[in-house]
Amino acid sequence: MAVRTVSVSNERSERDVVPLVKLMTIAAWALLGIGLLLSLLNINHFSDRNVFLMVGIGFMVGSVFVYVIRTAIHLVHSRSVSKTE
Repeated sequence: MAVRTVSVSNERSERDVVPLVKLMTIAAWALLGIGLLLSLLNINHFSDRNVFLMVGIGFMVGSVFVYVIRTAIHLVHSRSVSKTE
């Protein structure tokens, strides 16, 4: 009879989040730029009925959320890497 051995790897496969962090950084800055552009081009009629101004403000607020989520992902990943070492 042949004896078969199975090797079990205890190493966890770590995901590389660097591309995601870079993409989210670029997206956050792009959203901020779009928001500033829309807001500055339509600031002459400063009202809540100015759709482009409100969309611009929404883009700026959204960029902050994207950047905060990016930072959280980066911090969680760096902490998990430092614990495994």
